[in-house]
Amino acid sequence: MSQALAARASRPLLRALSPGGSGPLSIVIYHRVSAAPDPLFPGEVDQHRFDREIGVLKSHFDILPLAGAIERIRSGTLPPRAACITFDDGYADNAEVALPILQRHGVHATFFIATGFLNGGLMFNDVITELVRGCRAPALDARAAGLGVIGLGSNEQRRAAISALIGKLKYRALEERLELALRLAATHQVALPANAMMSDGQVRMMHQAGMGIGGHTVNHPILARLDAGAAREEIAQGKHQLEQIIGDEVRLFAYPNGKPNADYHAGHAAMVRDLKFDAAVSTAWGRYDGVPDLFQLPRFTPWDLSRTGYLMRMARNLTVKAERAAAA
Repeated sequence: MSQALAARASRPLLRALSPGGSGPLSIVIYHRVSAAPDPLFPGEVDQHRFDREIGVLKSHFDILPLAGAIERIRSGTLPPRAACITFDDGYADNAEVALPILQRHGVHATFFIATGFLNGGLMFNDVITELVRGCRAPALDARAAGLGVIGLGSNEQRRAAISALIGKLKYRALEERLELALRLAATHQVALPANAMMSDGQVRMMHQAGMGIGGHTVNHPILARLDAGAAREEIAQGKHQLEQIIGDEVRLFAYPNGKPNADYHAGHAAMVRDLKFDAAVSTAWGRYDGVPDLFQLPRFTPWDLSRTGYLMRMARNLTVKAERAAAA
């Protein structure tokens, strides 16, 4: 069967799995969209792949603003095959590369932004990535992170080094993981980019272009590793800072990292509700069953270079019941 025929054949399946009414809703996650393919990460999304994927989504799904989709869930009027596009973290390429493509296709996306990295900052995982990318030595001394000496002789080894370092540091204390990443970069004399994340002006521009802006905390912590007061402050301050930047209310939130019961708990969902957000999204794959929990909406990152494979992964995602953070 040709890809075109297979794509047409997938529509009845998608319609059956996403019949409309109160749900389910397919929410797609992106992070970065590079201007050109990255030799270190050849499978990551560049502008050509992003353009193709948005075209596939537009031709097979009814793409809605996330805020509008929330209202239609509440009213029971969600259309069949409803989908939303979201971005996490606040990378500058979202404004520079992704926005023009979204505008050309005439579709909406919501951008969840961690405010502490705007205007020249870097998240710890990006420090690690740029450290490994920029290190000119044949091996990286990662003993400070508890990993010994890691070979960097090939792109495969560099990818493995990035994965190992991020995995080792991700669940450490917020300040410790960034300090360790910066120390490793300084030790290996790697200059870090100052333009990886959006500026305040780019955030305003995205809002003025009609895109959604959502909260994603200040420093992108694992909320489950913070005490309740610190977690609430991260959520509240991120919301407040974004509202100051765009001059408008911020009513949607994305949990950093976003795995239910590991990265956030039901208590954090209650905090988000108390802080006057309308809804929040996780990174749990699958569909919600029954009445949707608007403060734990699942999201999915489909991965496939073929049009048919991409659609089939979207369909398969709708057959899996999404995990939720359990009440204590």
